[in-house]
Amino acid sequence: MWRRRKQRDTSVPVLEELRAQWRERETALRKARREEQLISKRLLRDLTEEGAHGSDDHMLEENAQSHFMSVEQIAKLIEDLQREPEQMITPLTALRHSLRRNDVRLMFTRVEDSMRVLVALFTCPFTDIQMEAARCLHELSHSNELQVSMACLPATPYLLTYLSGYSQQFTVLCLYTLGNLIVDSEEVRNRLLLQGVIPTFAKCTQSPHMDVQEALGYAFSQLLQSKEAPEKIIPMVLESGLTQDILRILLSCTEEWFGVAIEMAWCLHYIVSSHVNNALLISQGLVSKLVPFLIEKAALITKQESLDLELLICPVIRCLGNLLGEVDSSGTKVEVQDGRLLIALFVFIQHFKDEHPFMVRECLWAVNNLTVQDPVWTSALLNVNLLPALLQLLAHSKDVFLMIATILHNIADLGLGYCQQLREKGVLPCLTPALRDDDIQVARISLELLNKLLTYCPDVAGDFFHNSGLQIIELHKDKPDLQQQVQAVWNKYQELIKGTSGPPSMD
Repeated sequence: MWRRRKQRDTSVPVLEELRAQWRERETALRKARREEQLISKRLLRDLTEEGAHGSDDHMLEENAQSHFMSVEQIAKLIEDLQREPEQMITPLTALRHSLRRNDVRLMFTRVEDSMRVLVALFTCPFTDIQMEAARCLHELSHSNELQVSMACLPATPYLLTYLSGYSQQFTVLCLYTLGNLIVDSEEVRNRLLLQGVIPTFAKCTQSPHMDVQEALGYAFSQLLQSKEAPEKIIPMVLESGLTQDILRILLSCTEEWFGVAIEMAWCLHYIVSSHVNNALLISQGLVSKLVPFLIEKAALITKQESLDLELLICPVIRCLGNLLGEVDSSGTKVEVQDGRLLIALFVFIQHFKDEHPFMVRECLWAVNNLTVQDPVWTSALLNVNLLPALLQLLAHSKDVFLMIATILHNIADLGLGYCQQLREKGVLPCLTPALRDDDIQVARISLELLNKLLTYCPDVAGDFFHNSGLQIIELHKDKPDLQQQVQAVWNKYQELIKGTSGPPSMD
């Protein structure tokens, strides 16, 4: 079995804080991405508007305001919807416009027989009526009120059934409606699981239509983000083999299918980050397939004009970083054979560091998991002369500094030869400003790295302590959270400079 790899013990407090911050950032990024997807749902509404070319949110809001309905009007409309089929389109269209108002959505679900009539129209044999009823359901699915989403439950088995429906547009509409409803409550998700949402989604992966695949990716990602997904949903997904379909779609997407690739990449990320059964994913060759994907994207990054490329690269790097953090029962880590991966990660860092600084952290996290306790990848980083690029980023931000310092620790942990290379590349002068920093995290990991360098490169101690070392010790010696690290450096000073045994106290 594979499990998450344990990190070195020399800076456990810092790494634990990093992991906690990493989890918080993942939550924030997921939330931000979900908000972006809510925007895309409004765009789907534009597509269902007859002749709505160039409409914007303000125009749609004004349109909704002009279609207010009272409870009495809704009840009258329900009666109209039970007439002859040829007389239903006009009241259905009026209902759809009115359902853009949340107060009308709530009133509609409270009117007797409203949902029964709407679901009956959704399942009727007349395609134009069925489509307009589907649009009404889609409008209802936009509500943030739990009452509205629960009222839509009678429609969910039909929404699933019609995913193999008569038209591409109808299938897309059903998928986005399901995706909207999935967000709202665990009860809705449980109902969908019982109704076979996983095997139904698996069948949708065979669709040749780009819009269907993108809508599927959206709905599926909403399901995978739910709080109960690791326990209830992802095991079913892994058992169904759906991850292989997701990977197949992701790897085969052309530039025209860029939106599909983004959705599938995030689906894969949610599965991997759950750590439900990454051993299975590793055995299926997920790492060996994602590595060439990233290398290819890095080679094309300067040629590919895409404003959202980071939304594709980010989840793939996260998948890879998480899988690289796994070890099997014997303590063996996942092997990556292609050294071009390291170059690709640094290409991404340079490309995204100004406009999308979060991508720097993502790439560094993967570099960290590549180099921890791994002399092959650490040597590759040094031999390809990537260390200067790392050192230039030390002042980028606190988060980036902590990640780079952790990578430098990975290098120093490998012993004398590696520490000497760090010294020759000028790590110590680059580290000096951080050693003076008032931030406890920054100072702690810097002092730990300094202690490691002094252990393997004692000849640097004289110049360091003569120039700034003693002032740094004096600066931090009274800080309780840094006592252990400061004492270790002080001990090195006593042992290496004065040659004393049993060093005196600093007090």
